[in-house]
Amino acid sequence: MSYVRTFLPWIVFAVFPSAQWQWGALAGLVAAVAVTAQQRRAGAGFDALIIEIGSAVFFAALTAIAFADPDSPVHAYSAALSSATLALIAGGSLLVGKPFTLGIAKRTTPRELWGMKPFIRINVVITAVWTAAFTVTAAALAALAHAGQGHSTAATLVQAAGFVLPMLFTVRYVAAAQAKAKSATP
Repeated sequence: MSYVRTFLPWIVFAVFPSAQWQWGALAGLVAAVAVTAQQRRAGAGFDALIIEIGSAVFFAALTAIAFADPDSPVHAYSAALSSATLALIAGGSLLVGKPFTLGIAKRTTPRELWGMKPFIRINVVITAVWTAAFTVTAAALAALAHAGQGHSTAATLVQAAGFVLPMLFTVRYVAAAQAKAKSATP
């Protein structure tokens, strides 16, 4: 559930019709700010809100562009830019040693496990998979946009796969790691 909340602004943006992209960008911005504020009130640290904060910055910029020039060439590449932004945020979190999934995982993991190498390693792997998925999705969406299909059914399917596949990986990888830990514990 926390991944759905984390990516809610992107989901909100994606459900708006392409012709109303400026309103989708604004709705994404509102969702990003609302999710961030709600999570901060609930006690989430900034380390658990890396994607949310990056989302707010992206949607603020996209909203400004979209309302300033609704016919901007950015529109055709907005889906690709969205995935590229997520790739940069996720990859950047790895580069600075703070995988974005670590903060999310801490919400449901006992504090005594947070500093353990397996816990950190699991989150590095998961964040790397999300980064790769966002990167591949961005490239595929850019290619579709370049071919004039940036807002096609194919683009929608690519976007969906870019979220669903790493989400499925995350669920299965965490379950496998937990099973391995349980079998190793006497």
